[in-house]
Amino acid sequence: MIIPHTPAVPATTPAFAPASVHAPASAGARPVRKAVVPAAGLGTRFLPATKATPKEMLPVVDKPAIQYVVEEAAAAGLDDILMVTGRHKRAIEDHFDHAFELEQALAAKGDTVRLDAVRDPARLADIHHIRQGDPLGLGHAVLCARHHVGDQPFAVLLGDDLIDARETLLSRMLDVRDRYAGSVVALMAVEPELTGLYGCAAVEPAEDGEDGVVRVTGLVEKPAPGQAPSRYAVIGRYVLDPAVFGVLEHTPPGRGGEIQLTDALQELAATGTVHGVVFDGLRYDTGDKADYLRSVVRLACARPDLGPGFTRWLREFVAGLDGASGSDGDGITAREGRRAA
Repeated sequence: MIIPHTPAVPATTPAFAPASVHAPASAGARPVRKAVVPAAGLGTRFLPATKATPKEMLPVVDKPAIQYVVEEAAAAGLDDILMVTGRHKRAIEDHFDHAFELEQALAAKGDTVRLDAVRDPARLADIHHIRQGDPLGLGHAVLCARHHVGDQPFAVLLGDDLIDARETLLSRMLDVRDRYAGSVVALMAVEPELTGLYGCAAVEPAEDGEDGVVRVTGLVEKPAPGQAPSRYAVIGRYVLDPAVFGVLEHTPPGRGGEIQLTDALQELAATGTVHGVVFDGLRYDTGDKADYLRSVVRLACARPDLGPGFTRWLREFVAGLDGASGSDGDGITAREGRRAA
């Protein structure tokens, strides 16, 4: 799902302008330098492709999805990244390591463009890995990071959500953490029929009325139709206070029999220490097959090296789908069929 703009919000949900102006970090605030990227899921929605390949390593144009996430964290100044992986996820570790034989072969050919592309993942940040032994949910995956994070605030970035590189969502969230302390979640207004796919937040204006920043007063994980407290859904970016670990320790399994991060944040929200940043920018959801395909097309069209030619072909192809003469019934012209063969 690609949501470039915030939909109109009904009267029952207070509307907040997206954040655009940000106060400077408060003096003495502890900077956030660490990020956690949960990547232990089984990827069952993408079988059989994910039988032997981690879902996070599926290519989005010419980079695996998880590399976009790490690039986003690094661009926001988070230079210490912990990936929480699981069994059969060794490919993720290999991708963010050096590949000496490949690098030597490319260097010998003088192929500096591909050499840089191969080296870049290992140079993005100081990357660590830990395994989540049992798939007990996102909250449990975050809890696995406790010893690495310690008593420092940290960001969590989910690999299913890709934020366009031109956006500054994570940097804005870090600014809000510096201003208010506590934890910060990213919020996006979604259509009412989609609220059951997300954790949804009850919100009120922030203490000083800052544009695009709200105080979260409650959270519900994937509410039933008509039960959402608002249309503001939590998307896959968090900046968390280390206090979340103490809550997660005693959070019982919730929806789906898993330890839900939303449930822990609900407890923290009751103390007034959770804020939200309202986001209306470009987000690419790669969580299922259709959204994944749309994301690949959108990102390919935006590439200066691929976009012009790919867009021209796409227009011709769509014209064929609309019933152009010579279609073979599937919207592919005879000429296109011969090319494909």
